[in-house]
Amino acid sequence: MPNLPLVALLLKSTDIGVLAADFKTRFGDIPDFFDNDPLVIDLTQLNAAARRTGTDVEAIDFSALLTLLHQYSVVPIAIKGGSAAQMADGLAAGLLHAPDARVVASSPPTPEPERQITPPTKAASSVKTPTAAAPVAAPVAVQPIPEAPLGALVINKPLRSGQQIYARGRDLVVLAMVNAGAEIIADGHIHVYAPLRGKAMAGARGNTEARIFALSLEAELISIAGIYRTSENPLPANIQGKPAQVRLVAGPDGDKLVMDAM
Repeated sequence: MPNLPLVALLLKSTDIGVLAADFKTRFGDIPDFFDNDPLVIDLTQLNAAARRTGTDVEAIDFSALLTLLHQYSVVPIAIKGGSAAQMADGLAAGLLHAPDARVVASSPPTPEPERQITPPTKAASSVKTPTAAAPVAAPVAVQPIPEAPLGALVINKPLRSGQQIYARGRDLVVLAMVNAGAEIIADGHIHVYAPLRGKAMAGARGNTEARIFALSLEAELISIAGIYRTSENPLPANIQGKPAQVRLVAGPDGDKLVMDAM
């Protein structure tokens, strides 16, 4: 039986307001990032945290949660990892039980042509890191039809505040400055051979092996596979404004961003 590629929502909080703010931060400027992708709600981490702290497992407002997810063009179809009460509520909301769904580190998906979007100019701002994780791409043993991979998308002009570049299914190489307020997104790696002062999001569809490289790291926000850090938490002195790389490292408390000088 063929496997179904899914997007996974690794829920870490039952606060729908926190999750809504997280979605807006990550995807508010990319309204068509998802295209009615099927989604599984994974409650494993949420309940594991409750067991570690000895707290009660919280109920989930599935009606509000599903409404929020539909606003971002994902289609919730299944649930896994919940308590008996959570699973019953999820099934009552129309979700299927998917205990065998596996969230795995993924390679970039089948390449599609890149898009360049220029939204209205907006002031740069920092955001607080919420406690709920937004969706990360989670293919379950996907076997796509082989296609010739696309090369990296190369941008040789400076990006001003309000501009956004998305390299779908490929790496992104920027040869000029990424100014504050600009956003660069790639399903693969991001290379910036100039000051990086805006937002950089690599591994946008869940590729945890993606990295960010910058000749001068001064970013407002850096993110790999949905794990991110904002300028509200200043970069280390040995990294700020210097050549550096950003990578994702797995740990006992989950994945975290690690920055290394180059």
